[in-house]
Amino acid sequence: MLEYLSANSGTILVAAVLVLILICIVVKLRKDKKKGGCCGGCAGCPSQGACQAYRPESKEK
Repeated sequence: MLEYLSANSGTILVAAVLVLILICIVVKLRKDKKKGGCCGGCAGCPSQGACQAYRPESKEK
């Protein structure tokens, strides 16, 4: 078992780093979604009317 780990330590390390990066991305996306964030601005968004962040009646008040 130790021979396998030592022979493939580079591959295991790269895979672990990639999994960590993927986990960080998913956590950030979930936090942004809970916060109500979107991927950009509302100006050119095709889902502008359905977006939670876009409230035209709140802008008039």
